[in-house]
Amino acid sequence: MNGTIEVNNLKVIAFHGVMEQERIVGNRFEVTVHVDCDFTEAARLDRVDMTVNYAEIVEIIKAEMAQPALLIEAVARRIAISVADRWPGLVTGGMVRVAKIVPPIPGQMDSVAVVYRW
Repeated sequence: MNGTIEVNNLKVIAFHGVMEQERIVGNRFEVTVHVDCDFTEAARLDRVDMTVNYAEIVEIIKAEMAQPALLIEAVARRIAISVADRWPGLVTGGMVRVAKIVPPIPGQMDSVAVVYRW
């Protein structure tokens, strides 16, 4: 049973950005992670230890978001690598979306974001 485990729009305050001020005062971010995996046996046996645990994904997101970076592209990549490394052989691919809610650029927009797929 191939499927996707999802964490959608986790709200985080973090200190990412090219501008120095962004790394000082921080910004609001929303992070979405979709992890493709085979959870056939986990579903059949009803065992959380045999699948990707979304609570652990949340902890990975928080840990990676706590490490400042210039680019949200770098943060998205770090999250993807950490998730894949946590469940080797189980994770077959996925997607990480990191959205900066209040970008320091003129114009009306909901956010700016990057999407990293693997």
